[in-house]
Amino acid sequence: MPDVKMPQLGESVTEGTIEKWLKRVGEPVAKYEPLAEVVTDKVHAEIPSDFTGVLAEILVPEGATVGVGTVICRITEDDTDTGWEEGRTAAAPDREEVQEERGRADAEDPAGGATGMLAPAGRARYSPAVLRLAREHGIDLEKVPGTGEGGRITRKDVLAYIDRMRKDHASEATEEAVRPASVGEPRSANGRPAARGIQAQDDVEVIPASPIRRTIARRMVMSKREAPHAWTMVEVDASGLVALRERVKADFERREGVPLTYLPFFIKAAVEALKQFPTVNAAWIDDAIHVHRRIHVSIAVATNDGLQVPVIRDADRLSIAGLAHAVHDLAVRARAGRLTLADVEGGTFTVNNTGAFGSVMSQPILNAPQAAILSVEAIVKRPVVIDDMIAIRSMVNLCLSLDHRVLDGWVAGQFLRAIKERVQSYGEDTVLY
Repeated sequence: MPDVKMPQLGESVTEGTIEKWLKRVGEPVAKYEPLAEVVTDKVHAEIPSDFTGVLAEILVPEGATVGVGTVICRITEDDTDTGWEEGRTAAAPDREEVQEERGRADAEDPAGGATGMLAPAGRARYSPAVLRLAREHGIDLEKVPGTGEGGRITRKDVLAYIDRMRKDHASEATEEAVRPASVGEPRSANGRPAARGIQAQDDVEVIPASPIRRTIARRMVMSKREAPHAWTMVEVDASGLVALRERVKADFERREGVPLTYLPFFIKAAVEALKQFPTVNAAWIDDAIHVHRRIHVSIAVATNDGLQVPVIRDADRLSIAGLAHAVHDLAVRARAGRLTLADVEGGTFTVNNTGAFGSVMSQPILNAPQAAILSVEAIVKRPVVIDDMIAIRSMVNLCLSLDHRVLDGWVAGQFLRAIKERVQSYGEDTVLY
């Protein structure tokens, strides 16, 4: 019975979470047909079957996280199994098949326990496939209802019985987990006994974390635990950029079919600064600094299921218009759940558009193993002093979190200043193409 294992969905992926099974035990499976949806710290993906047959056993339930290489299910390839169900009647099997199966059972169980399943009182003999499944899973066939002719137990009956047993066990475990505490035993919101002196609250709703939320949680904890974070910020006068975008955005969207947001301008400024300061485009891996020659910008996209971080590959080779198309395409596919593994792999630097929801200052957590992440905050009008006079300008804060193992404050400051100069240079003569 072939095993299906958790694949390695990316070079740095070590585990995956089964979000949803697309097949049930007993259902036929074609080669390359999707079996399950899996969530990793990189992407949503489907696990295809490498075999044609029937899904015989699910070993990893929905919501469970397992390492790469773990067996998640088993598939029966035997054509004879299906033929037995579909082509036989309630009559007894051929003598040679019964004798062969009885001999195998006697050899495996000299006490006669397995042999006893061959001919229980009042019931036809079982097929070899049924016997094999019963032995593999410790099933008492007397408890399995048969749906074949004359009440005969088929292989699908056994598989369905196994599936029901697994669900019953899962339900019992869930009921035990959520069973109210006994009198005098207060419970905390996570269902565990509350610490003494802490009263359980009746007005607390406990929401199980989704696979994506659990993955984000693990990634963020790992990043904060392993990388010594530092943070810095600069103020930028974006008045010229605001005037430029207001002038061209309607015509741009009419001609290009995508909106012209502020984000492509900031990405363009960032990639130009990365070319000037390549050590920012780096990662700390195995006690060494890996400086990337190519610039692949990760962008944070908020979706209903959680944060997705697709990648604009070779972002430094794109114009502002090209970046606008790339941002729009990735955002649309991320929110539709249509990102592929290639869309989320290989990022070398992250730009986070926190200003989209009104934030004016933030301290982002590094997108490990990247050495830095830039947050573009909201552009707001503020009074500023220019040549000893007060003027109203469109100002934006640019916040940078950095891995202090890779970068020091001086490099980070120079890098932010380079971005600032480029943003403040946007104006009427800026070329979009």
